[in-house]
Amino acid sequence: MDIKQIQDLIRFVSKAGVNEVSIEQVDFKITIKTNQAPTIVNATIPAQPVAAPAPVAVANIAEPVAAAVTAVAENANYITVKSPMIGTFYRSAGPEKPMFVNVGDEIKPGTVVCIIEAMKLFNEIESEVSGRIVKILVDNSSPVEYDQPLFLVEPI
Repeated sequence: MDIKQIQDLIRFVSKAGVNEVSIEQVDFKITIKTNQAPTIVNATIPAQPVAAPAPVAVANIAEPVAAAVTAVAENANYITVKSPMIGTFYRSAGPEKPMFVNVGDEIKPGTVVCIIEAMKLFNEIESEVSGRIVKILVDNSSPVEYDQPLFLVEPI
């Protein structure tokens, strides 16, 4: 499995909404875990055994779907700055250093918005858009996945 196939698999897993996928081959093993909230399932288990098969679980998806539709509608006017790699997200260059950007700051292409540490390398992530930071979607020192939303930017 090459890096392109792994990146495609990561994108697929994040869009599919699953929490974990493991693939094991003779000379290769990969496990991809997301930090998405698990699907809410209401289980119904009969008290006495019944002869006819009965549904064991019913997924309650109406509320999460409605919340997702509302979130998409609210964020439709914003540009999402996404992580270009897997790593650890940092809002500043060090513990005593100022944050690169805060909510309300105006950014333009080339503005450093964060650092992502990957394999002991600190990669400065620059904005590719102009606008004002509306929301920071990731906590400092948190792991991030490829293509994970980091910031919401209101275009100016």
